[in-house]
Amino acid sequence: MLKLDNVSVKINNNNILNNISFEIEENDMFMIIGPNGSGKTTIVKTIMNDLKYTGTIKLDNINIKEIKLSNISKKLGVLMQNHNLEFDNTVYDIVSLGRYTHIKDIFGKLTSFDLQKINEAISLADLENLKYNSINEISGGQLQRVFLALTLAQDPDILILDEPTNHLDLKHQIDIFEILDKWRKNNNKAIIAIIHDLNLVYKYSNKCLIIKDGNIIACGNTKKTLTSDNLRIAYDVDIFKWMKDLLENYK
Repeated sequence: MLKLDNVSVKINNNNILNNISFEIEENDMFMIIGPNGSGKTTIVKTIMNDLKYTGTIKLDNINIKEIKLSNISKKLGVLMQNHNLEFDNTVYDIVSLGRYTHIKDIFGKLTSFDLQKINEAISLADLENLKYNSINEISGGQLQRVFLALTLAQDPDILILDEPTNHLDLKHQIDIFEILDKWRKNNNKAIIAIIHDLNLVYKYSNKCLIIKDGNIIACGNTKKTLTSDNLRIAYDVDIFKWMKDLLENYK
């Protein structure tokens, strides 16, 4: 579905990414982890063609530079950390925006299929009881689900998430990833997510990439990649020991 081959990014003569290579397939929950400033968000921006790069990025075996932006937006959905809330829209209005990438011209109207996708996304994100509420009347966790539903309504083949559970409590983090897990499994989709919480990586991902200073430390099957040695190299701390000692407090 998506393949990066030796992708490098240089900004102001600084190497931000160095020869990044990985492949995303159907049903993958691919998580990217690493310390702050390691290049995680840069990978997302590069895939979306927001940054100049060397190397090759292919979407469905076609060089992404040869694909029209309108077609890319139908195949790749992106949920970033920050949301611009300038208007007092309803939950339904916001989720509906996800279908406008599929409208052929500016005078086009939402079809019955579009309405179906909107309602499916609202249902999947468990927002039916908030459907006509103003987005200024709901909680932060609910708002995150609204923007997730917007992206799901777009019905992309690959969903890209930049710290989707940032600032959310544990219950809302679990809720978000249960929604994502159900969506990808039921629709043969794939997800790329930048995550800080290693517990979520262990629980939900089948593949992961560990990055530090723009370089890949390890990439592949999650259970084989998230080793004590790899995490120690990435974070300069013995995370396994730290977590084991922490769990002793709950006995």
